[in-house]
Amino acid sequence: MTLVTVAALSGTLTLPARAAPPAADGPAVPYAFTRDVRTVEGAEDTMDAVRLDPGRTYRSTLPAAGKRYYRLELDAASSAYVSATAVPGAGAQVTSSDGLKVSVQDADGTTCSTGTTHIGPTQSPHPIAAWASRETGPGHYVCKGTGVYYVVVERRVPAGETSADDWDLELAPVSEPALRESDTTAPPGAWESATPEPVLGDAAPREGGAGFADAAALGQGVWRDAVKPGQTLFYKVPVDWGRRLSATVEMGSSPGGDGYVGTALAVSLYNPARARVDDAGAGYSGAQTSASLRPLPPVDYANRHAVGDRTSAMRFAGWYYLAVHLGTPVGERFGEGPFGLTLRVRVSGTPVSGPAYAGRSAPRDVFEVTAEDREAAAPGGAGNGDGSAGPGAGSADDAAGSGGEGGEAGAVGPERGDTRTLTLVAVGGIGTGSALVLWLGLWTVVARRRARGRWAGTG
Repeated sequence: MTLVTVAALSGTLTLPARAAPPAADGPAVPYAFTRDVRTVEGAEDTMDAVRLDPGRTYRSTLPAAGKRYYRLELDAASSAYVSATAVPGAGAQVTSSDGLKVSVQDADGTTCSTGTTHIGPTQSPHPIAAWASRETGPGHYVCKGTGVYYVVVERRVPAGETSADDWDLELAPVSEPALRESDTTAPPGAWESATPEPVLGDAAPREGGAGFADAAALGQGVWRDAVKPGQTLFYKVPVDWGRRLSATVEMGSSPGGDGYVGTALAVSLYNPARARVDDAGAGYSGAQTSASLRPLPPVDYANRHAVGDRTSAMRFAGWYYLAVHLGTPVGERFGEGPFGLTLRVRVSGTPVSGPAYAGRSAPRDVFEVTAEDREAAAPGGAGNGDGSAGPGAGSADDAAGSGGEGGEAGAVGPERGDTRTLTLVAVGGIGTGSALVLWLGLWTVVARRRARGRWAGTG
């Protein structure tokens, strides 16, 4: 471990420094779990299922075969959403059909909701997320009472095939309060479905994160980054009620190599509860290429009553996440890169007032856009996350219960930023206590410079 030494006339204080980032030509950065993630073991049956509290984030393991069960304790008024992010190892053997399935069931075995996702045509191991829910309100006739519910997570493997690799798993349960006045099941109104004009202009640098928790904040504009084969970069965009999001990801040309990779670039959009909204992809032949999301509706509470997942998922205001993955086959034909990325992000429409909730969400403010969010997403803003943003990042007050049965918090891992060994020498009669205050002040400044790095959880 690298150490920071604070020397003073009255003594010497040695403190641990942040670990150095991986070398520029090293392997892709692993998935960054939420900074205060709790490690839990999924049960093989409901009897031993550990409780998950909305507002917390949990780390677990998904075996190559079989199901894993987790427990929810819900009231009759709030809706609950559980997103599961599966993280195959960097060297895992996967096909396009490999994936995961997430279900929420009540105590009688009734399935409230199910979501499934797959690795997709890149055939390259990368994080994928699926969600399931227990929703209340009009139009929902099962799973409405107070009681115990179960989250069931399982692998999806092509028929006749087996896998020997376990996957890491991040679980992010979120609760949404009921409305003060009764909701209706009226679908959303008509919206302009034409493809928005791409944003033009010079690109500002913004380094993508390695997970939902440290996703880099992007506002409307043009942004520049770089990605290596096998790497997944995460970004987040604040989208308020009544506003529309559109995004295009462009990949730069290669100076060498030949051939063609059918699906090289994969872009996935997730909503504030980490539910997948849409996907886009592009092949690569060494010439520049791009992938654009299809036109999306404005964020509206009523979207949940729409037919089709793309519109239905646009039901919350808050952070919307872009996960950009470059398939490993690109490295085999065109070298290990990195390859330049340009992200063109547009947030259009007039903000409107949000729904009148009867309570608060867990985590708090997950379905809101704050002034701090907009500032972080602006050019020159903080940009990068700190490992605590988004679902599951709340304090004990935000969760349905404090402590619970969720296990111990995970260790804080290395930061991706430019770090060095710092030696602070105090002079002129500064004692150990003053040196510690000086160190803590400087540490706070460094921590706020999120554009230069972020925390990544370790197992």
